[in-house]
Amino acid sequence: MLLRTLLLTIFALATGPVLADEQLELGKKVFLEQAQPSCTVCHTLNDAGSAGEIGPNLDQLKPSAEQVSNAVKSGVGIMPAFGDSLSERQISAVAKYIESVTRK
Repeated sequence: MLLRTLLLTIFALATGPVLADEQLELGKKVFLEQAQPSCTVCHTLNDAGSAGEIGPNLDQLKPSAEQVSNAVKSGVGIMPAFGDSLSERQISAVAKYIESVTRK
């Protein structure tokens, strides 16, 4: 049992960063391309090279992944909801991407 736990821990440590990197890559792709209209139209985010001025500057706002996820799913203010056009995986990825790059 101890050996199994140890092996699972080693596997998780070895693959965790790879999976996290893949999720952040997907999140950036959602931000840049997959969300329609693109997040870049409205939002400034240095890591994505966007300078939108309609919505909040995400670098300044530094939202949590939960805040981003809620806004993307349901919309907020003039921001449309993307809950029907993006998958849960895409929403989670873009939320974690934004949180990650704005809270460095």
